[in-house]
Amino acid sequence: MSRKKIILIWIICLSPFIGFTTLMYIVKINTIDEFPTNNKEEGVVYFSDLEKPKNNLATVLYSSDGNEIGKYFQENRQDVHYTNLNPVLIDALISTEDVRFKKHSGIDIRSLFRATYGALSGNSSSGGASTISQQLAKLLYTESTTSGVGRIKQKLKEWVLAVELEKRYSKSEIIEMYLNRFDWINQGVGIFSASKTYFNTIPEKLTINQAAMLVGMLKNPSLYNPRINPEGTQKRRNVVLSQMMKNNKISRTEFDSLKVLPLGLNFQKTDHNEGLAPYFREQLRPMLQEWCSTHKKPNGEYYNLYTDGLKVYTTIDSRIQKHSEQAVKDHMTVLQKEFYEVYKRKRTPYPREFSKKQIEKLIDDGVKRSERYRKLINKGKSESEIKDIFDTKVKTSLFSWQGEIDTLISPRDSVIYNKFFLHTGVMSMDPNTGHVKAYVGGINHKYFKYDHVLQGSRQVGSTFKPFLYALAIQEGMNPCDTIVNSSVIFNKNEWNLLKDWIPKNSSPELDELKLTLKFGLANSLNMMTASIMKDYGPQAVIDIARKMGVNSTLEPSPSLCLGTFDMTVKELTASYSTFVNQGVYTEPIFITKITDKDGVVLEEFSTKTKEVLNEKTAAIMVELLKGVVKGVESKDKYLENHGRYKKGNVIGRRGTGMSLKGSKYNIKAEIGGKTGTTQEYSDGWFVGITPNLVTTVWVGCEDRSAHFKNYKGYGSYTALPIFGKLMRSVYDDKTITEVTEQDKFEYNQEIQDYIKQKMNCNQNDEINFDEPENVVF
Repeated sequence: MSRKKIILIWIICLSPFIGFTTLMYIVKINTIDEFPTNNKEEGVVYFSDLEKPKNNLATVLYSSDGNEIGKYFQENRQDVHYTNLNPVLIDALISTEDVRFKKHSGIDIRSLFRATYGALSGNSSSGGASTISQQLAKLLYTESTTSGVGRIKQKLKEWVLAVELEKRYSKSEIIEMYLNRFDWINQGVGIFSASKTYFNTIPEKLTINQAAMLVGMLKNPSLYNPRINPEGTQKRRNVVLSQMMKNNKISRTEFDSLKVLPLGLNFQKTDHNEGLAPYFREQLRPMLQEWCSTHKKPNGEYYNLYTDGLKVYTTIDSRIQKHSEQAVKDHMTVLQKEFYEVYKRKRTPYPREFSKKQIEKLIDDGVKRSERYRKLINKGKSESEIKDIFDTKVKTSLFSWQGEIDTLISPRDSVIYNKFFLHTGVMSMDPNTGHVKAYVGGINHKYFKYDHVLQGSRQVGSTFKPFLYALAIQEGMNPCDTIVNSSVIFNKNEWNLLKDWIPKNSSPELDELKLTLKFGLANSLNMMTASIMKDYGPQAVIDIARKMGVNSTLEPSPSLCLGTFDMTVKELTASYSTFVNQGVYTEPIFITKITDKDGVVLEEFSTKTKEVLNEKTAAIMVELLKGVVKGVESKDKYLENHGRYKKGNVIGRRGTGMSLKGSKYNIKAEIGGKTGTTQEYSDGWFVGITPNLVTTVWVGCEDRSAHFKNYKGYGSYTALPIFGKLMRSVYDDKTITEVTEQDKFEYNQEIQDYIKQKMNCNQNDEINFDEPENVVF
């Protein structure tokens, strides 16, 4: 054979490879088309970009006890290192998607010829030729297209990029990037989120069946969506198991036993309205956005809350949070039924004396506060158009404690429906550190976005009385000092009032008796509190309240003593913590530190403190608040002047929080607290103190005009039970050792002696008594 023929034969044989190489080179130098790129300024991809492909990573919130409690994300993604991937997941992936993965360099020629032959011969079962590296290239840098020419261009790009990826990364790194990049839908972006979303586990702990299902979804996650198409997904999972058996990753026996098992989903919905502490997470969001806007990454860009994978370590204790949310649900479910009974024959939850005009205004105000109204205004709708929309029935989901209700109702009627709901706000904090341990901003974040811990500000009633007593003790009064529980007149001229103000007790039973300070606070006697106010004046009370962290508006009026102004749950919690923390006010904090995605600490946060009360005053206030729960015994020495009692009769042990020591909650640990009820039962409060936890609970309706009509509106009935249920659960939970192991307030010997001296009022021996039910004084 001549030399020319031999050369011609070689040219013919090598021409496909030469042509392929030339084509690949042309693609590489970007003459066919521009590659999508992260470099927006240049508009073309530089292969150096492949050195650091970027993933949008979710910011993750962690509880103080190490559990994930939420995320902020553009894509719900957390990267996982290859070493934290279960080997069965790798086996399933390679067996199904790219069995020769470890033998090729980005393009599998054998699979390519097989797939091409299959396509030409009409054999659709011959399999595909796309390697894992190509699939990663497609996820990272190429755009999908449906046109024939476009599809060819896309495939050529994938080949070039796959080869480039193989040059720069090990096989394990390519698998790691691929699994971290893929979107398993249902907000399961990346293998970590997918494992959490579908099985509530982590990639390291995936079982063979779980791994096989997730790998099966890679072919088409929308088609093989286990929530919508469980049968199809199970069949696809079994195909993966079959491939694993074919490649000797599992035995025939294992395959036969695994293929008959159900999918075993444990679906965890990733939703900002779901999960633990949703109100807390939403309050934290703007705080973290503000932090990001003032802190830069090493490259000079500001941090992005939704894409930079920050790790935020919060003060929330997931165990106490769960107990708090459960306590709210348990009590509010029962309380809501009782509230419905009060207004079961009425269209609206307002007093009978309210005029139609007053009621319509309250409903209109509710309409204008609704999200639907705001959206319609933003769309430029007129008031008449909005009225028509709100009066037209539409399919709507409504909240109920028994589950969501799907119904046909007008938006206006849904506003009225929601007016009947009692709401709550609960916050617990460690008084020693300022760490907020539990935060329940409302009854359901999906339906009621308004936060009743930080946003909500309501009249505090008798929960403000300890501020006056603290002032009196600090100024030299003693718990055993007596005050005649009689009317105090604040003259309109002397106090610059419109008319004389004469506060009354909620019950006249104890009027005109000479009672100790500790009995007066334990039983929340208005007239005794007013007497303290008259002695020291409003400004002195305001001054001490300000020092104890009250930032709300306080007017120097005599009615201040009865808590006729508004405060937030957060303010009350922090203020009461001053008593427990030996007179030192501690500012509540929500975050201890923020790190980047690699764990490098970006900032740590500490509490701000200031001394407000001396240690002895704080200790006495704790004892007085304990008396609210334990009850205080008082013997009236002046009964001969009153026809109600015989000389020497004992009033008995009383306190508005005594039910906490009863059989219902049976709390043996030392606990103090204060109930609060505002005018017409509009607001019910309870602030409870323990050595390591201070908790405030508020309960009331959206409108102050909607309320109970009798004792069921007292704070001891509406709010105290949430605290009781919470603390009973906390003390039963022996894992919360920082709360449960210390069940007594501890003082040094000097303070103990001082307490003993000041609290001993030389009363007769304690007497037995029967605890009254539903009685509040």
